[in-house]
Amino acid sequence: MEFDALILSRLQFAFVVAFHIMFPAFTIGLAAFLAVAEGLWLFTKKEVFKRLYLHWVKIFALAFGIGVVSGVVMSYQFGTNWAVFSDKAGSVIGPLLGYEVLTAFFLEATFLGVMLFGWKRVGPTLHFVATCAVAIGTSISAFWILSANSWMQTPVGFDIDPETGNFFATDWWAVIFNPSFPSRYVHMMLAAFITTAAVVLAAGAYQVIRGRVTEPTRWQIRMASGTLLLLMPLQIWAGHWSGEVAHHYQPAKVAAMEGWWETSDVQGTILFAIPDAENERNIAEIMIPGTSPYLFNTDEPLQGLNAFPEDERPPVFPVFWSFRIMVGAGMIMLFMGGWGVALWAMKRIEKPGLFHWLAVPTGILGFVAVITGWIVAEVGRQPYTVYGFLRTEDSISPVEPAAVATSLIVFMVVYAIIFTAGVIYMARIATRGFDDDPTDPPVREHRAPGSALASVTDKAEEA
Repeated sequence: MEFDALILSRLQFAFVVAFHIMFPAFTIGLAAFLAVAEGLWLFTKKEVFKRLYLHWVKIFALAFGIGVVSGVVMSYQFGTNWAVFSDKAGSVIGPLLGYEVLTAFFLEATFLGVMLFGWKRVGPTLHFVATCAVAIGTSISAFWILSANSWMQTPVGFDIDPETGNFFATDWWAVIFNPSFPSRYVHMMLAAFITTAAVVLAAGAYQVIRGRVTEPTRWQIRMASGTLLLLMPLQIWAGHWSGEVAHHYQPAKVAAMEGWWETSDVQGTILFAIPDAENERNIAEIMIPGTSPYLFNTDEPLQGLNAFPEDERPPVFPVFWSFRIMVGAGMIMLFMGGWGVALWAMKRIEKPGLFHWLAVPTGILGFVAVITGWIVAEVGRQPYTVYGFLRTEDSISPVEPAAVATSLIVFMVVYAIIFTAGVIYMARIATRGFDDDPTDPPVREHRAPGSALASVTDKAEEA
């Protein structure tokens, strides 16, 4: 593969987006978690929910800051690497991004300071209002970002200037609520909540393994497990809804996701395959035949990839496998949620075991699902930036490959240092446990029988 300016610019944008999207996804869910925790504290007067809030709000502050910084870097690339796209589609995309600043950023900026530093300076009700306002602000931010991106997937409500070739909106309502936006917004919001639940579960499980069991530890495992069990079925439904919309408006994307090469009235579900784009076939295919009528409500033949010209097909391998990784990660999180709720019901949630050891690596699966889901959405849209109207190769800035390669290397080095340090620090805060509280039942350390520590401690306990 020749690394020209187009390939390098796509790699650079993909690299920055992959880093950036993890933090908004986490902070959207964590803001909602904090609002629930503080609301439960105000309603029940139980200190455990206050302790949960004060513990996780520190992590929220760090993740929010990193997310904002990485988002700014990403937006600059519209001018440096994708100037033609910005020129052609800027009059449609620009206002949507501007609305995000006017609605979401202003709301977050107004109340974030109160949320982070006003615990002892304002009343409990006002502080709860500030927390809810920040949570609403993160959801509004996702609203406008998803609206802009979804318009690029299913562009409607616009026209093209015949002289300049620039897009301009003719119906802003249609632009904002374009056909793919509702399903993709629901899908992304659920993904954010699920991602946060997986992280909270992993942190609680690690605390149990290390013997740092407190009442907040128990509650965060219960809340996270319940959230996964409740939301994952809804996420499966939302993903199916999004797939039906993509089938109607982007059939080539769906064909790549499913690994279909031939058009057929009744397609099968391919569980495993190695797509061979050169020969237009799958290698080592494992398929459940005749399942498409249950997946897509249509009487029309389901198009395979060879129904589209080669220059209209998305790259099959990354789309095909990213889709399966996303689904697999979701299934594992659903299983872990159900397992955690079962242990909760049996009052064994705080006893270290296989569940806790598996829950720790489950913490990254939400991020894996988010990133692979965006690969499906964005790579599956190729070869277009504005689907069906503006090709990716016609959207790039007139830049030299060496300049793009240099900036890509700089981004990779800086991100590797700063973001790795930030993630490690947040992980240390999340897993170190909660400060001791007199209301917590004592947790006895595991000690070797006959050890000096055991004899001294046992005498102290007897006294």
